[in-house]
Amino acid sequence: MKKLFFALALFLTTLTQAQNPIAKGQAQFNAGFGFSSWGIPLYLGLDYGVHKDITVGGELSFRSYRDNWQGSNYHHAIFGLLANGNYHFNHLLEIPLKWDLYAGLNVGFYLWSSNNGYDGDGASGLGLGAQLGGRYYFNEKIGINLELGGGNTVSNGKIGISVKL
Repeated sequence: MKKLFFALALFLTTLTQAQNPIAKGQAQFNAGFGFSSWGIPLYLGLDYGVHKDITVGGELSFRSYRDNWQGSNYHHAIFGLLANGNYHFNHLLEIPLKWDLYAGLNVGFYLWSSNNGYDGDGASGLGLGAQLGGRYYFNEKIGINLELGGGNTVSNGKIGISVKL
């Protein structure tokens, strides 16, 4: 009887974990590019499960672009570092395992660098934002992600890959 109870408990624990895209204690690597009117941002990030429905993470981003301001050509580079927290709705909404729907907040710092003489709108500083995103997993480890919103240097949204570690 004890063996049957143990096997049932193990099965239910595994089933419960399987309903969450990123389990508590699990990490996930993310990479891709963003959508912005100031160049195409590239990003690398890591999410970590701290609760069955909550992840925290960090992200590095970079973008570079050129513009013509007041008759001169300028080159801009923007580096970003942010922290984020997301709530995953899979358990609450009973979303199938291959999908992940989440929303959250982020805070970060960006460093804006332009060549000499630029006196435009670019400035380094604090970035605050919110995001709504989703993932589709092709298998237990690899998926594609799409996120709208944002803050820091990846603004308006992003698309990329997610790999569970």
